[in-house]
Amino acid sequence: MKRNIIISVLLVGIGVFMGILLVSSLDTDIFNSIYADENTKIGAAAAPVQMDNAVKLINNAMTAASDAVLPTVVFINVEAEMKSQGRMGMPNDDFHDFFRFFGFPDEEKEDSPRRSRGTGSGVIISANGYIVTNNHVVENATEKGIKVQTVDKKEYVAKLVGRDPSTDLALIKIEAENLPVAHLGNMQNVKVGEMVLAVGNPMGLDYTVTSGIVSAIGRGRIAGRGGANIEHYIQTDAAINPGNSGGGLFDLNGSLIGINTAIATQTGGFMGYGFAIPVDLMRAVVDDLIEDGKIDRGYIGVFIDKVDETLAKGLGLDKVKGVLVQGLVDGGAAKSAGIQEGDVILEVDGKEVNSPSELQSKIVFYKAGDKVNVKLWRDGKVVNKSVTLKAREEDDLSAESGKESKKEKTKPEDNEPVKFESLGFSVTPIDSKIKKDYSVESGVMVSDVKRFSMAFDRGLAKGACITEADRKSVSNPGELKRIIESKKEGDVIILSVKYPERSQIVALEVRKS
Repeated sequence: MKRNIIISVLLVGIGVFMGILLVSSLDTDIFNSIYADENTKIGAAAAPVQMDNAVKLINNAMTAASDAVLPTVVFINVEAEMKSQGRMGMPNDDFHDFFRFFGFPDEEKEDSPRRSRGTGSGVIISANGYIVTNNHVVENATEKGIKVQTVDKKEYVAKLVGRDPSTDLALIKIEAENLPVAHLGNMQNVKVGEMVLAVGNPMGLDYTVTSGIVSAIGRGRIAGRGGANIEHYIQTDAAINPGNSGGGLFDLNGSLIGINTAIATQTGGFMGYGFAIPVDLMRAVVDDLIEDGKIDRGYIGVFIDKVDETLAKGLGLDKVKGVLVQGLVDGGAAKSAGIQEGDVILEVDGKEVNSPSELQSKIVFYKAGDKVNVKLWRDGKVVNKSVTLKAREEDDLSAESGKESKKEKTKPEDNEPVKFESLGFSVTPIDSKIKKDYSVESGVMVSDVKRFSMAFDRGLAKGACITEADRKSVSNPGELKRIIESKKEGDVIILSVKYPERSQIVALEVRKS
């Protein structure tokens, strides 16, 4: 019995020993895999690059600014009623159009009232509930159709205080107290190239922060918006998309410097160009709306255009500067003060103006009844005028009628059509119907403009009525021909042009061949 126990123990020992030998002969990878979960470490022990202190400061500034400004931006949901006109009535056949965005779906049947919902953004500017947003976000809102959600997810029904379509700004109010308020910056401190944050609710992604730089300041009129709009934008490459409308553009101090309003796009989405209404313009509009819910802005009553090198040369300016007066509003402030078509506005109250948007941005801070001193360039000399600004409703928005022409003896051949081959256009006499339709006493009709010619490139169009050349009245094609032929190669001739609803100044550099 004892002998059997000893034999059994020996056999077990031999078995264990053989088992150990067998396991040790196996691939060690199989053995180690049993314990892999305990020994494997995920990821490197340290970051491959240590952030420079200067970069850390910038990063910290951006995160601090984002944290500070997010509570001042709200999400706006609007129920609107409107008539269908395609995509919000905006032009959609030119990819250069200035795409104003909100998000209402298109409707096939035009002019049929319909209700839609859209989203936008806003910025809190007072602790007791005033919020600034875009006019195009709320302009068609139904009663009690404006809903506001703050960053802490509280919801309010907002009241529309007032709108200003000319600047695309609107003011709404919610019943709340002790709200976080945006700090309003100073445009004089805003520089091209500085870093900015755009905050809003794009594409349904609420409270989104994007970053970029100020790409330009004073960006003016872009195709697709009417001439009555006041446009003097901050351009930025911070991503702005549908839903960002009415949100804030902030500097790294967390100060509000603009209200995001639009993008330039070929696709309907962000392509690197966004535009914000400057904070100083926003402040002026909001002050008016808070006071009485309406805008008491003064208007100068001019149709304006930029001055380029050719025009400057033709007008005798020493350099490209000022803003060209293309036409005047009947009964408007400028016409009453003696400003004329073809004048160049150089300064307003001692401040230079060198673009239409710059002139608009200065006049916008004045009220109806205010007087402004305007320095003009006319007939080779400086002229000063005192202009008493008028309210918009005092103007009928029609272009000025033509001036009386000098009575001269007309030769039979003067009434023959004339073709200015080197300039690329042709003219014919006008009849009594044209005089009535165009509200002119005299002139010649542009019967043809050759594509890509000098006249074409400078904006002269078929159907225009030329009433003056170099401030000399034109009664027939022969008179215009003599004025142009009196010029030397390289001289510039200034044409006063009239259409049924607007006026135009066209500068052409004379070519003899």
